[in-house]
Amino acid sequence: MKKCLKIVADDKIPFLRGVFEDVARVVYLPGAKTAAADVRDADALITRTRTRCGRELLAGSSVRFIATATIGFDHIDREALRELGIAWCNAPGCNAASVAQYITSALVSFPGSRQGQVLGVIGVGHVGRLVAAAGRALGMEVLLNDPPREEAGDPEHFVSLDEIREKSDFITLHVPLEREGAHPTLKMLSAAFFAGVKSGAVFFNSSRGEAVETSALKAALRGGRLAAAVIDVWENEPGIDTELMALARFATPHIAGYSTDGKANGTAMSVRRVAAALELPGFDGWYPASIPAPEAPEIIRLDASESVAGQVRQAVLHAYDISCDDRRLRAAPEDFEKLRGSYPVRREFPFFRVRGGSPEALKILTSLGFSADGGER
Repeated sequence: MKKCLKIVADDKIPFLRGVFEDVARVVYLPGAKTAAADVRDADALITRTRTRCGRELLAGSSVRFIATATIGFDHIDREALRELGIAWCNAPGCNAASVAQYITSALVSFPGSRQGQVLGVIGVGHVGRLVAAAGRALGMEVLLNDPPREEAGDPEHFVSLDEIREKSDFITLHVPLEREGAHPTLKMLSAAFFAGVKSGAVFFNSSRGEAVETSALKAALRGGRLAAAVIDVWENEPGIDTELMALARFATPHIAGYSTDGKANGTAMSVRRVAAALELPGFDGWYPASIPAPEAPEIIRLDASESVAGQVRQAVLHAYDISCDDRRLRAAPEDFEKLRGSYPVRREFPFFRVRGGSPEALKILTSLGFSADGGER
């Protein structure tokens, strides 16, 4: 008798329930509580970052394939999986536009126009490229730093980390967590880095908390070297540093990439790869049948008599206002995981249509991904 396939999935992955049930037994479990006994007879796992996929979980199991519905993969012990003969994949770029939306919301939330200011982007992968494009759309000069890509012959113009810190008004970090290798990122931004930043700069981290020396970041904020910080990722999550939260201009519970569109992308990429690995037909091109709408209206009405920066700010914050997530975390930092698990629907810029507004504002907003609506004003 043919063995029934078994798939173990994180119970917080959206749009997944009902997808594989006709062809496999699917068990949904909390990611952080998934144990070796749960996966011993499984054929595949669909995970997020809270499931540590290493020898302790997988040795002796029948798991053949692991898909993590995330860009990040530092929860995957790649060497252990190689030795165990388990293939795996992540979902590169799935929520890149969501993170770029988060950074854009933070940028426009600081007073004044960003025109002519310098944005330093450290790490220029899927996310960093979109963040750089958003900065340019806002009229910023963008500096890029990514030694691995530079060494690989990427045609972009890259600058040194020293130039980033000396010239940038805003510095944003978008690197994977690499503990070893030619370019480790663990604690890559230390006291020496922050001591050399341009006075009054603003620092963003939406990649990995462990890439930054938290004590040095706090010292730079307390001492005024940094004017502000926007922190979405933290060392020792979910037990976050509440002193850093108090010092930050915006503090959020690791949700920069949590747009509903980004979640749908990550689930779709995982479903297709698991289906291919288990030789299940009919899943090529699979995507959720529908994505829910947010509370915010789809149409954004602008007043062309307002300043260009004001119109852009209105549209961006209509689509996503970072201060809402900031308030939720500050009200209950102990609910870090609950805030992530019950995150509200957030749609990305292309969902929204802008009506009215000046030509200059519309040009910026369409560059950011908004649609210009030709309806009545």
